[in-house]
Amino acid sequence: MKAKDFLEGKVILINKPKGLSSFAVVYNIRKIIKENFDINKIKVGHCGTLDPMASGLIIICTGKMTKQIYQYQNQYKQYLSKIQFGFNTPSYDMEIEPHETFSIDHLNDENIRQAIYSFKGENMQIPPPFSAVKVNGKRAYQLARKNIDIKLKAKPINITDINIKNISIPFAEFSITCSKGTYLRSIAYDIGKKLNCGATLVELTRTQIGKIKLQDAITIEKFREQIRKNYI
Repeated sequence: MKAKDFLEGKVILINKPKGLSSFAVVYNIRKIIKENFDINKIKVGHCGTLDPMASGLIIICTGKMTKQIYQYQNQYKQYLSKIQFGFNTPSYDMEIEPHETFSIDHLNDENIRQAIYSFKGENMQIPPPFSAVKVNGKRAYQLARKNIDIKLKAKPINITDINIKNISIPFAEFSITCSKGTYLRSIAYDIGKKLNCGATLVELTRTQIGKIKLQDAITIEKFREQIRKNYI
């Protein structure tokens, strides 16, 4: 593997750990390439943001392949989600402390199943207040962090498949296949709203983008090791 190979364009499948932003993944991959091949400048981009609190598959393109990023961005994606009932947070996940709590005494396996499966198909979804959606030229999360009240518009999404893996109240785990622009944090919030008990996304792993699966991805550390040993 030579510098020109990355400049001509490579697709790198990375298993992002929880706690790292998508931007940080891009930064690290670019840094590894530049340091090992003595490249001053190279284009590196990701094919779809994955929240810092989430883990899983993120596709990285280098060089001329960055022109093909949109093809991956438009693919349907699959996630494994774990939600917890009984409270809401401003970010709809565990990034921020809960600000609302609810009774879950009325919950049972059946009404949870009905609520989750009701989201299969085409829906209109309101993005989370803490999201990258632009409002008057600014990111929604920038305004939300300043406690500025914002009204986000609902956008069409499509959920083609939902498969409940486990229900152990107050938790529920399920896989979901969805279109571009779907916020799993909003899915969690809306499930809680439907059940009148609140719900928050506590774990999220992206397992597939189009036909590309998480098991084919490697860690950033493994990528660094392969570059050094010229295994890429």
